[in-house]
Amino acid sequence: DYAKANTEEDIFLDAGIPYIVPCMRETEKIIERAKNNKLPELIQTEDIRSIIHSHSNWSDGSNTLEEMADECIKRGFEYLVISDHSQSAFYANGLKEDRIIAQQKQIDELNARFALQPSPKGSGGQAFKIFKSIESDILYDGKLDYPDHILKTFDLVIASVHSILKMTEEKAMKRLITAIENPYTTILGHMTGRLLLSRNGYPVDHKKIIEACAANNVVIELNAHPRRLDIDWKWIDYAIEKNVLLSIDPDAHSLDGFDDIKYGVLAAQKGGMTKENNLSSFSIKQFEKFLSNKNL
Repeated sequence: DYAKANTEEDIFLDAGIPYIVPCMRETEKIIERAKNNKLPELIQTEDIRSIIHSHSNWSDGSNTLEEMADECIKRGFEYLVISDHSQSAFYANGLKEDRIIAQQKQIDELNARFALQPSPKGSGGQAFKIFKSIESDILYDGKLDYPDHILKTFDLVIASVHSILKMTEEKAMKRLITAIENPYTTILGHMTGRLLLSRNGYPVDHKKIIEACAANNVVIELNAHPRRLDIDWKWIDYAIEKNVLLSIDPDAHSLDGFDDIKYGVLAAQKGGMTKENNLSSFSIKQFEKFLSNKNL
């Protein structure tokens, strides 16, 4: 008699299955997973160890690199991936080649300073580090926004669509797959380009995109900005099934933007993500090993 139950846990106990947290009660198959004791240990906000995908005042962000790094250190993060906009994003002050060189010089100088400071707690004694990245526009033909001699100067590349968003599924798929197959693409950013409550994403075949990322060892971003939350949580389980790594990234344009991680975690929990499935939960040592393997 559920009317006599004092707690939700009592209801599950009476039904003879382990307790299922509310965020996972979206699909019937979770009941079978619970019966087979295969419920995941869901990722938590405190499992995020880095800020991946962020914009400084080199492009359209509000803060300097130094301010962003210092805020990361203050919050206990082990590293920062700076990924300002690429040159085609002129409306966002995207970086031309000369400014990339200048920014990377500043990153080297800041990393030299961090090497002399106490290491973040839990980092295994490794100094805080800024990794050199770019959010490269995926151009209309699927190419990235720089020639190879520039792309190879980055530690990693986030590839995203920002322009000409009205596409047929055939065109969108061709564009995205071409970018995914580019050997310099590390992370596919906000897969559909949607803005919740204001702009539908361009149509994609999620399964084929996920399978292409699996074949090319490309990470799929879960953009944590509350207007995006893209990849949609409904496709997280398929990505996990295909052994595709995801990354909860705030797409921060200010220091306050770091807080958006919590929204990404909430969406990730609905999809059954664990910290092991999430790139931004990697320690700095694990992250450097990931990049080394990716760039082989």
